[in-house]
Amino acid sequence: MKVSGFSFIRNALKYDYPIVEAITSILPLCDEFVLALGNSDDETEALISSINSSKIRIIRTVWDEDMRVGGKVLADETNKALNNIAPDSDWAFYIQGDEVVHEKYLEEIRDKMLLWEADKTVEGLLFDYLHFYGSYDYIGDSRRWYRKEVRVIRNLKNIRSYRDAMGFRIDGRKLHVKPIDACIYHYGWVKPPQYQQAKQKYFHSLWHDEKKVEKMVSAEDTFDYTKIDSLAIFKGTHPVVMKKRIAEKNWTFDFDPTKKKLSAKYKLLNKIEKITGWKPGEYRNYKVI
Repeated sequence: MKVSGFSFIRNALKYDYPIVEAITSILPLCDEFVLALGNSDDETEALISSINSSKIRIIRTVWDEDMRVGGKVLADETNKALNNIAPDSDWAFYIQGDEVVHEKYLEEIRDKMLLWEADKTVEGLLFDYLHFYGSYDYIGDSRRWYRKEVRVIRNLKNIRSYRDAMGFRIDGRKLHVKPIDACIYHYGWVKPPQYQQAKQKYFHSLWHDEKKVEKMVSAEDTFDYTKIDSLAIFKGTHPVVMKKRIAEKNWTFDFDPTKKKLSAKYKLLNKIEKITGWKPGEYRNYKVI
């Protein structure tokens, strides 16, 4: 079985992306890792080179600023990386620049790739998600967070990144996937407040024009983490690759998880989800088989 990892990144230092941790967390499962390195204003390339792995292959790209509506440029960059993986790979493991896999899941992921390697009806593997917010001590537990997404896909050239690169489709339809007992740790909402604010302004510019970005994002220099609706205390352990980054955390964020800022409707929907496991109205860009 051959596995290719792939991702894209641009201005990782400028916006404080844990791309090194993301890549190194799945390298043990990969025979190669293809990174679409966008035209950056910082030392992102040197940062990637610091990983010092012969598995990593960099594809230099230029982001198409005209594709910013709907975040399409993110899917475009994802596809550039996907287009360059080894043609003889069986699986392609996608990891975004703010996602990390805990080492405790590596065996499960490898086992499931081996289990369904010969079953061509399985077009992808579906992961659970933990979304960290504000600090490494809290996770989102309201309806605003997506619970699952596809991160391992079959190496088929008609599989394409979909919309804003959250998931994939094959010939325009949803992938047929198998859920696995593994989780993606999403750290996109854990950054120093000044970096988070800069990221928000930049990220929204990939979807909207400047006037709308000004309306959607505060003019403040730092991000206000306190406006979140609901969080829970994280009681597990973080991936080993995150140890240094967590130790260097230089800001504080405290939240009382007993105080929920939810409407009556959302309180009811959250209660239904916790009791039944069913999330009414949940968007699923995949079909479980």
